[in-house]
Amino acid sequence: MVEKLKEQIYIIPLIMTKRVPRWQRSRRAVTEIREYLTRHMKSDDIKLDASINERIWSRGAEKPPSRVRVRAMKFEDGQVQAELAEE
Repeated sequence: MVEKLKEQIYIIPLIMTKRVPRWQRSRRAVTEIREYLTRHMKSDDIKLDASINERIWSRGAEKPPSRVRVRAMKFEDGQVQAELAEE
């Protein structure tokens, strides 16, 4: 079984979503989360949980949240799994 190397909670700002057209904002927010985790966890293999997707799309495509709290876990094989952190 693959063991966890690192577990971290991040509050990811999604301010760049305001720079794209309104109908693309939630899609851009998912891209920003992947880019943020790639940069901070030093891995290209990012798996997002469905709870993150549901949180971003909860208010539709035009109004994603301004920030999201995520728990990211990096495993020995380099894979990063992210889920929504409980508040």
